[in-house]
Amino acid sequence: MKSLWNSKDAKKAGRTLLAQRVYSSRLLGADPDLVLHGGGNTSVKARVSDFFGEPSDVLYVKGSGWDLATIEAAGFSPCRMGPLLKMAEFESLSDADMVAQCRAAMLDPAAPTPSIEAIVHAVIPHRFVDHTHADAVVALTNAPGGKKRIEEVYGERVLVIPYVMPGFVLAKEIHKRLAKVDASQLDGLVLMNHGIFTFHHEAKRSYELMVELVTLAEDHIAAKLGRRRPVATAKAGEDLPALAALRAQVSSWRGRPVYALWDRSPEAAGFSNREDVKTLATRGPLTPDHVIRTKRVPVVLAGDPEAAVDKFAEDYAKYFNTHADAGLTMLDPAPRWAVWPGHGTVSFGATRREAEVVRDIVGHTVKTVQLAANALGGWRALPASKLFEIEYWELEQAKLRKAGGAAPAHRGKVAIVSGSAAGIGFACARALAEAGAEVVGLDLNPEIPEIMAGIGATGIVVNLTDEKAVIAAVEEAVRLHGGLDIVVSNAGIFTAGAYLEDMQQSNWDKSMAVNLTSHQVLLKHAIPFVKRGLDGAIVLVGSRNVNAPGAGAASYSCAKAGLTQLCRVAALELAPFGVRCNIIHPDAVFDTKLWTPEALQRSAERYGLTVEEYKTRNLMKTEIKSADVGAMVSAMAGPLFGKTTGAQLPVDGGNDRVI
Repeated sequence: MKSLWNSKDAKKAGRTLLAQRVYSSRLLGADPDLVLHGGGNTSVKARVSDFFGEPSDVLYVKGSGWDLATIEAAGFSPCRMGPLLKMAEFESLSDADMVAQCRAAMLDPAAPTPSIEAIVHAVIPHRFVDHTHADAVVALTNAPGGKKRIEEVYGERVLVIPYVMPGFVLAKEIHKRLAKVDASQLDGLVLMNHGIFTFHHEAKRSYELMVELVTLAEDHIAAKLGRRRPVATAKAGEDLPALAALRAQVSSWRGRPVYALWDRSPEAAGFSNREDVKTLATRGPLTPDHVIRTKRVPVVLAGDPEAAVDKFAEDYAKYFNTHADAGLTMLDPAPRWAVWPGHGTVSFGATRREAEVVRDIVGHTVKTVQLAANALGGWRALPASKLFEIEYWELEQAKLRKAGGAAPAHRGKVAIVSGSAAGIGFACARALAEAGAEVVGLDLNPEIPEIMAGIGATGIVVNLTDEKAVIAAVEEAVRLHGGLDIVVSNAGIFTAGAYLEDMQQSNWDKSMAVNLTSHQVLLKHAIPFVKRGLDGAIVLVGSRNVNAPGAGAASYSCAKAGLTQLCRVAALELAPFGVRCNIIHPDAVFDTKLWTPEALQRSAERYGLTVEEYKTRNLMKTEIKSADVGAMVSAMAGPLFGKTTGAQLPVDGGNDRVI
C-alpha cells in the first residue's frame, strides 16, 4: 500500500485542523482496500468558540451517512468533548441514550448525527484518529490464531482489543485498556474481527501510520503465500435464463423487485469453483457491519438455484428463531448475494445502488477470505450469535430505515425501450427511469449511449431489423441487471405518402420491416425473459391511423394495424404467465425531430389554420406532447394497469373519426 499524501494538495485543502481532517479522510476513503461504502470513521479534536464566543474542546467526528471518499467539512459532527468523556465513565449506557446525548453535545444541531464510535474517538488522547476495516488486517484477525499473528506483525506498536459490540461497549473497553498503558507509545489499535485505528497529533502522520501498518499486514500475508496464487481464477459459464429465474425467486422472498448483478470475473468464477467454497463462503462476513448489507452468509446455488433460495429462506428463519429475543420482527429472509458454482457471484439489491454496494463488498470478501484460507490457514468469522446482534442492532437498523419511504412505481424493474434516441421513445425511457426503472434504450442512432446516459440509463446501438443484433441487445440488458420486466416497443418510421397504385414496393417493404417485423423480432427474443420477470408488461406504440387511416398512408397504416393484431395475439399467449401486452395509439405529437417548424407551418397552411390551431385540432383542443405519451406508457407498464391486457388506448385529445 502506498501513501497518497500530496503536500501541494494538502496545502490547497486548507491549513485548519478540520480542513486537514477532510483531506486525509478522503485519502482513506479513496482506497477500497481500506474503506467500503460508508465504512470506517475519522475525527479531529480542536478548541473552538461556540455561538456565545466561549472556548470549547470539540471532537469533529464523521457524521452518520457520510462516505469518507467524498466527505466535506459539513460531514463532520462537532461534539463537546466534556459530555463524551463523561459518558465513557458510565458503567452502562443504552444505545438510545448514547445517541441522544451525543446529539445533545453537538455545537450545531443541524449537523449530521455523530458516528456511533464518537465516544471511542473521544477517549483516544490524540488529535487525529483514523479507523478503517482494512482487508489485510481483517484477514489476519479472522484467521486461526489471529491475536498471535497481530502480535507477531506489530509487536508493541498496537494494542489488541478483543471483539465487543460497537458503540458504547467498545468505547468502554478501549477506555479501560488505554488507562493501563502509555498511549503516547502506541501507533494504533487492532480490533479483533473489526478493523484498525491509527492516531497522531498530525493528520499526515496518522494517515501514513495507517498505510504503514496495513502494509505490514499485506507483507506478512504475501510472505506466507510464497509462490502460491493468492486467489483462484477461472472462466465463468453463462446461463441468462437461469439468472433471470434466480432474480425472480430472490425478489419473491424479498417482497419487492431486486436487481441481480452478476460478477463473472476470473476471480469470482475461481472462487465459485473452489471445492471448499460452500464452507469458506458461509463462515461469515469480513466485518460485523457488513452483515446489514450482505446478511450473515450468501446462498450457495448447488443444484436447482430456485430450490437453493427457498432453502436459504428456510434456514434464515431458523437462524432468527434461534437468536431472537421477544419483540423482534424478522427481516425478509432473501439472500443478498449468491455463490454460483461455475458461474461466479451474484449480488442483489432493491436499487441499483444497493446492489452495487453489495457487489463491492462481495468482491472484497471473495478476495480476503481466500487470502486468509490460502496464506493463514483458514477463515474464522464471528459466531452467528454475535453477527445476529449487529444485524438486529437498533442503531444499525436505524441506518436502513433512513433510506425508506414510498418506492417509485418501477423501482427494481428492468425495461427495454426501442427507438429511444428522440421523440416518443426518449420520453418513454425518461418516464420509466424517473419512476425508478433501470432502462436500456435501443436505437440506430450512434449517439444513443450518450443520450441514455443523460437520464441515467444504458444505450445500445442496434439496427432493430437485424435479428442477431436484437438478440445481443436483449441478452446484454439481462446480463447488466439480471432480468427483464418491461418492454416498450416503439421503433418506427413514417414512410413517404403514396397512393396504392403509385407506391414503390420498397416503401411498403421498409415500413413492414421497421414498423411491424422489428417489433415481432424484439418480442420473440424478449418474451422468454419477461416471462421470468416481475409483473411483466409489454407496451407497443401504435398510431391513430389504425382506427382512422388516411388515404395515401397504406404502408404505415397497415403496418401499425398489423402491430395492433400482434399485440392482441401476444396478450392471449402471455396472459397465462401473468404478462400483460397493451398498445397505445398516439396522434399529432409534434414535439419530435420529425416535425420541424417549416413542416408544421406547411401542414397548418394546408388546413387553413395557424400552427397553434393545427397542433390542437382535436376534440379537447389540447396539444399532445411526447411527455404525455411517455407518462401513459409508464402507467400502462405499472400497477395502475396491472389487470389490463390486450387493450388499445388512444392518446390523441379525442378524435371524432376514432370515437
